[in-house]
Amino acid sequence: MKPVIIIQARMGSTRLPGKVLMDIGGQTMLARVVNRARLAKTVRAIVVATSTSVSDDVIIEQARALGVDAFRGDDEDVLSRFYKAARAFNADVVIRITADCPLIEPEIIDRVITAFLEVYPKADFAANTLQRTYPKGMDVEVASFTALERAWRQAGKFYQRTHVFPYIYENPDSFDLISVTDERDNSWMRWTVDTEEDLEFVRAVYSALGNDDSVSWREVLVLLDRTPELLEINKHVQQKALEAG
Repeated sequence: MKPVIIIQARMGSTRLPGKVLMDIGGQTMLARVVNRARLAKTVRAIVVATSTSVSDDVIIEQARALGVDAFRGDDEDVLSRFYKAARAFNADVVIRITADCPLIEPEIIDRVITAFLEVYPKADFAANTLQRTYPKGMDVEVASFTALERAWRQAGKFYQRTHVFPYIYENPDSFDLISVTDERDNSWMRWTVDTEEDLEFVRAVYSALGNDDSVSWREVLVLLDRTPELLEINKHVQQKALEAG
């Protein structure tokens, strides 16, 4: 069995272009994501999946500098890009993480993967996004290659192609789904980066915690409990609807 993390990354962004290579405490956002994903114990390989656009050449260069594999595919049809990347790297289990989540937590990655593997191959999909309790920016989605291939063949709506897994979790009668939740509901927090305010928040968190890649999400929670004013930085930012792309 080969679980492979595929990190979705491209320079294009409607709200914050080029965000994945922006600096956070001396490292790019993509570097933060890759370095934190590497700390997950259940992962065999990491692949950065970007588009064939010339503007994304720099992402390929960054992936090489970080020592991880890279794959190029369709710019808009991200589902196709994921499927072809998974096929190219012989992934039995595909883990989706996005490059705009620089606080992504290895412990949570392991928890979702473990929940999936405990019932694999019966399970099709596991995620901590089906019933949200974790902060936005802790998103981990895991699917079997078989389920990914079915979605690739059958998903017909635009947003189902741009967001990879909606076809699976919108059809619970056709797929075996596992929801991973936490005992405390922190889903109202924004730790993802879509705007300048989000970037300011993440930079402030990293700075307060010594710009250390190994800082845990629990340490971030303690920091925010102690200095709740940090949450004011981006609390007004609204998450885009799936249908908005």
